[in-house]
Amino acid sequence: MTLQTDAIGLTTLILVLLPWLVVVLGLLFKKKADKEQESKRAPGSLWGIALQSVSFALVWSLPRPQWWPFLESIAGEVALSVAAVALTYGSAWLAIQSVRALGKQWSYKARVIEGHELVTQSPYSLVRNPIYLGMFGAILGVGLVFARWCTLLAAVVLFLVGNHIRISAEEQLLRETFGAKFDEYARRVPAFFPRPF
Repeated sequence: MTLQTDAIGLTTLILVLLPWLVVVLGLLFKKKADKEQESKRAPGSLWGIALQSVSFALVWSLPRPQWWPFLESIAGEVALSVAAVALTYGSAWLAIQSVRALGKQWSYKARVIEGHELVTQSPYSLVRNPIYLGMFGAILGVGLVFARWCTLLAAVVLFLVGNHIRISAEEQLLRETFGAKFDEYARRVPAFFPRPF
């Protein structure tokens, strides 16, 4: 079976892919800090990165046999499309703003560089790991328009497990580096899901 490429489904899929293409290309060309400046690393986070990567591959692995699996309605297709596109663009914006807030400190691997500062403003005032929240939104957005529901559920579970591993390793590194300052920040700001109020 193949994904039905009707006008709404194909348009939505393209709209969901565009912001993440911009994010990925932006990260590929972002200037990183010199390796010599690196002072500490958290190699345990690589397991989390691996699981998060598998979750992205999984969400793309089994396309849904038809665009709207439950209802034969244009209204249902449009509602799902609007939700997926809004979620994806919001998530991409969150990831871009988070990388900007980190500046030269950003890296896909957990590490601390010389002169590293604890960033707590911008998206980091809402959650301690806004880039991962943005990535989670990407999984959900793509999954809503492309994946089978069981595949999306498996991808979400894998992502969240990888996310937990990655956050634990990175936050241990930050605790070692910033001590009480990080602990106070962790008390104020949730790790991954923002508090409603």
